[in-house]
Amino acid sequence: MEKHNGQITEYIVRKNGYNISDLARALQINRRSCYNWFQQKNLPPPNIRKIGLVIRHDFSKEFPEYFVPADFAISEQSDLFINNNCCNGADRINNWQKKYQTLLNDFNSYLRSIEFNELADEGADKPRDDFK
Repeated sequence: MEKHNGQITEYIVRKNGYNISDLARALQINRRSCYNWFQQKNLPPPNIRKIGLVIRHDFSKEFPEYFVPADFAISEQSDLFINNNCCNGADRINNWQKKYQTLLNDFNSYLRSIEFNELADEGADKPRDDFK
């Protein structure tokens, strides 16, 4: 019986309690793509390795024909990959709040500049009384 790489990978991900949305975010793919990967009987080894590095699982046990344990050694590079792509919920909320506040401040500045220009234009159309 032939292995179903996607199902085995999904089983390990779920067994270790990882959220599929967080996994997809860390892999920089959408959630639907992640589920599509799990449906692939012949899921490519590079994709399995990416998942293994994110969830910190050594897939050389499940797929000795593709990997050796050294392929899943946690290096500084994989730690950076994990830390840059998987932030906790509070960090994501703070990041979005900062973006929203910046956008709101820029919009308010834009509105003030429009209001100032309109007032200046209105004043230019009226004759000034002091020059009569």
